[in-house]
Amino acid sequence: MAEAHSAVAFSFAITHEGFDINYDHEVLNLVFSSGVRSWKKRIARARNGIRNGVYPAHIQSLWLITAIALGLHFAGYQAPFNLTNKILVYLPSNTINWQITACFLTALTVWLSICFTMRYTLKLLLMYKGWMYESRAPGSRVSIPTMLWVAVVRVLSSWNKPGLYSFQGSLPRLPLPSVHDTMQRYLRSVRPLLDDENYERMTALANEFEHTIGKKLQRYLLLKSWTSTNYVSDWWEEYVYLRGRSPLCVNSNFYGTDAIFMNLTNSQSARAANVISLLLNFRRLIERQELQPIMVQGMIPLCSWQYERTFNTVRVPGLETDRIVHYRDSNHIVVLHKGCYYKMLIYYKGRTLRPCELQLQIKEILESKATPLEGEEHLAALTAWNRSKWAETRNTYFSYGTNHIALRTIESAAFVLSLDDEPFEFDLKRPELLDSFGKKLLHGNGYNRWFDKSFTVCVGNNGRVGFNAEHTWSDAAIASHMWENLIIDDLESDGYDETGNTKGIPEFTPPTPTRLHWDLKACLPQIEEATICATKLCNEVDLRILVHQEYGKGFMKKCRLSPDAFIQMALQLAYYRDAGRFSLTYEASMTRLFREGRTETVRPCTIESSAWVKAMENPSTTNDERVELLKKACERHQLAYQDAMCGNGIDRHLFCLYVVSKYLEVDSPFLNEVLSEPWRLSTSQTPHGQTPKMDLKKHPNCISAGGGFGPVADDGYGVSYIIAGENLIFFHISAKNTCPQTDVHRFAKNICQALADIRSMFEQHMKDHPKPAKSITNGVSK
Repeated sequence: MAEAHSAVAFSFAITHEGFDINYDHEVLNLVFSSGVRSWKKRIARARNGIRNGVYPAHIQSLWLITAIALGLHFAGYQAPFNLTNKILVYLPSNTINWQITACFLTALTVWLSICFTMRYTLKLLLMYKGWMYESRAPGSRVSIPTMLWVAVVRVLSSWNKPGLYSFQGSLPRLPLPSVHDTMQRYLRSVRPLLDDENYERMTALANEFEHTIGKKLQRYLLLKSWTSTNYVSDWWEEYVYLRGRSPLCVNSNFYGTDAIFMNLTNSQSARAANVISLLLNFRRLIERQELQPIMVQGMIPLCSWQYERTFNTVRVPGLETDRIVHYRDSNHIVVLHKGCYYKMLIYYKGRTLRPCELQLQIKEILESKATPLEGEEHLAALTAWNRSKWAETRNTYFSYGTNHIALRTIESAAFVLSLDDEPFEFDLKRPELLDSFGKKLLHGNGYNRWFDKSFTVCVGNNGRVGFNAEHTWSDAAIASHMWENLIIDDLESDGYDETGNTKGIPEFTPPTPTRLHWDLKACLPQIEEATICATKLCNEVDLRILVHQEYGKGFMKKCRLSPDAFIQMALQLAYYRDAGRFSLTYEASMTRLFREGRTETVRPCTIESSAWVKAMENPSTTNDERVELLKKACERHQLAYQDAMCGNGIDRHLFCLYVVSKYLEVDSPFLNEVLSEPWRLSTSQTPHGQTPKMDLKKHPNCISAGGGFGPVADDGYGVSYIIAGENLIFFHISAKNTCPQTDVHRFAKNICQALADIRSMFEQHMKDHPKPAKSITNGVSK
């Protein structure tokens, strides 16, 4: 219990000689500093709360209106509605002090009226989604309603610099589609997957559901949409994530990679120190709400509520359902190295430690000769275990004493840092190195990542970094924003000297990282079982990271097609060639145009896409016919993506109807069948360049390879892709190597061939149909 005794900062006792008072100056200073920091944050939150509550109005405009009210009153003019005189009636007297008070109350009333008028005007404007469906093709004209809408929204959203949560009160609620519309969209989406007989059967089930139980379920869901901020997000978090009993490793967590074309330093301690410092700066921006919200086209805000749980957050296992625990503050991180856990303070002597001071702490850990305690090296395998088994073990062996203190230290940390004893390598001539890089980030060895934490930063011994993130607290776009910000700042801050170490001179010797103490003898059988399960899970997954450099976004735009739709059609063709059939395909899109929005599903396998794929496999189809079919398929995909972003998707509505049916204990054959359909091809695009900071013209090598995730179905593929530049695309392809029908290397070849075939098709089309040359007369193009 040495750590418990060292935590005592103050003791008081009565002896025969009088009072005996003992206290530790250093610990009391830490307690005092922590209290001061906590109150500063509370004051900042209160100030930001007022600022966000009146946005898009400015709080300083209150003083201007107060001055106008005072000027009108003392100049003998009446305020609007004679408010000043009406307020004076209820005040104790008519002295000058009370007249000033009445003027201020008048100004406050007028100011609040203006604030809420502006706020709800912006909210009404943001409900308009017609701009989403406007053509973006060169030469197309924007409609007059959209032009007027853009002008007003731009004024309201940009004249006052917004904070991170400034737009939360102005974002509209996610709309609830009608059951009829969802049924029609669903039936259209499954048509290429079903033969005539099964399609007629599914149509009959859908019609029966729509005209019977569907009406009742919709009424309950309509009530929820009226009374909740978002009718999907809380159920989605609970039933899709928190109630899942499968291991988080591979099945839920995802990963992100470093900017692989640049190498800032080979020093593991220096890179780790700078990454820690930059992440803490990002946390500070979130806490102070100084982080600029993501704005589509620079004026349409996306919901920011997911950022709040980026740091100091953990998913705690439960017997039936897990829970997300977010700590308001944390002044430490936990470092995992060679199977040992260390608590490392990041805040000392009234400020956050600088990179050069953090590096001293990291070096102490790397140079430590400590060996893991019995069971400690494989301890994190518990977080890669079945959630109910981990919860039972946690409740039995980690709910009190030394283990409870150590576990709480990990769970309350800002994040976990894993210092690996192997390099994270990349070489275009050796693709297996990048594959290995991805595997180390996706699952490691099964026990060198704390999968419960919101994210674990992983640092190779050659200075390259990556992360493994838990999925419940946010979607990949939030972690991607954090990582994009880190990579750019790490490059632009020029934080390394010529030797590869961090710049700067430490002002003091930082506190030494302390080992976490465990007593794991009683739960060694559980740790061993979890390790066996985690190792088996890691060995079952294969990963291929494909670097496609033949062409990228530039050629796709030249074809006048959406890059995302272009790649999705290539994936449809690749999968058809791989499996010999079409399959239900998942593509994640965001619904953050609405408050507390997360994701919606786009179904890329459509009637149009299947017709184009069949045409590509039919030698008798002409090249022009294939081009036209591809354009139609891309247009249909783009429309489905726009519908999903605007709240008119299929799967979240069906999911919520299913949840209502379970609450009411009503069985629906239609919903049971729909929700049991496997997603054999699960895809997602990693966003790149979410903020203006990611300028590839200025920093052409500052390109992240994106990230990936494990396969959703045992006999399917997980594909994440990132369009990293005009001539570069990364694909992260995962599958179970225990399934004889899937092979990530074969599928990667099919993707390359599909992209090559599409390019050849369009090049031939452009050759057959060259654009007419422009005739020039008197300098005027005709």
